[in-house]
Amino acid sequence: MTGWHASDDVVARYSDGSLPETDAWSLEKHLEGCGTCAARVSLAAREGAAGVVLAEVRDAVLTAVLESAPATAARHATAASPSVSTPTPAAVPSASSVPSALPAPPVPAASRRPRAVGGRLGRILWAAGPALRGAWAGAVALVAVGALALAYGGGLDGTRPLLLAAAPVVPVAGVALSYGRHADPLHEIVATSPSGGLRLVLMRTAAVLAVSVPLLTGAGLLLPATDPRLPQAPAAAAWLLPGLALTLATLALSGYVGCRTASAVVGGGWLLALAAPLITAPDPGLTARLAQQLSLYFTGASPQWGWATAAALCALLLAARRSAYDRLETM
Repeated sequence: MTGWHASDDVVARYSDGSLPETDAWSLEKHLEGCGTCAARVSLAAREGAAGVVLAEVRDAVLTAVLESAPATAARHATAASPSVSTPTPAAVPSASSVPSALPAPPVPAASRRPRAVGGRLGRILWAAGPALRGAWAGAVALVAVGALALAYGGGLDGTRPLLLAAAPVVPVAGVALSYGRHADPLHEIVATSPSGGLRLVLMRTAAVLAVSVPLLTGAGLLLPATDPRLPQAPAAAAWLLPGLALTLATLALSGYVGCRTASAVVGGGWLLALAAPLITAPDPGLTARLAQQLSLYFTGASPQWGWATAAALCALLLAARRSAYDRLETM
């Protein structure tokens, strides 16, 4: 039972079909856990224009059941006692006694449907999104392991700046791969269900962050320190707020242009913001210039507060335009 109930106007408009789709989905989700509102909607439907049709359908179903009851009872009696003759009409049970006279046969243990392997875990992974069911999670792990291999096995100094440069756009790529008709064969059905819309987008985004954040941050912590003679790269966790801000910016822009286009715009903008200063800088050391550029973006209270403010603004825009995600990429 929830703490609120649908108004009479909403119930009436839902029963006559004039309630907007998004409001109807919200009401249907509410009816799953509120018996009071479900009874009110049922009563409104019976009293409205559809009530006559529903009554006719109900009478037709009851008539068919009552007419088939004598023959069904006779077949059960004959199967139970082959030597007993077919019962006379007087022996046929009345309509009120049919349910007790015709108990449902027990389901054999061998024919019971086994539970799906994985159960709840399998449903969670399916709802988490195609990015976690496909190759994206493996690619993230490969990036983290590859960075460690280059640092310790290949002796490449400056691996941490390269990892920190790519880390903020990894969740952005995951969002692009986890939502949309290109990623999920049942996307239109899932997105238009009561659990779809912004709730589904946020759930899949959270799953993407739950995979990418521990792997990339852990790899950054395990990487060796930069040569003291070179500019020091930011700390391993300095990319978290920028990554969150870029992810929320992708979601906010998705309400206008879709997930894939938004991911391309945000990810491309980040890479351009890193590459442009590196190309124009006179210093020939690529790793040193990259570390300096990342320090400007990540290190210090001012950059981090700037990323936090950007993340908060994108979250507010996301909440303000939440209705735009009810039919996102479903047409």
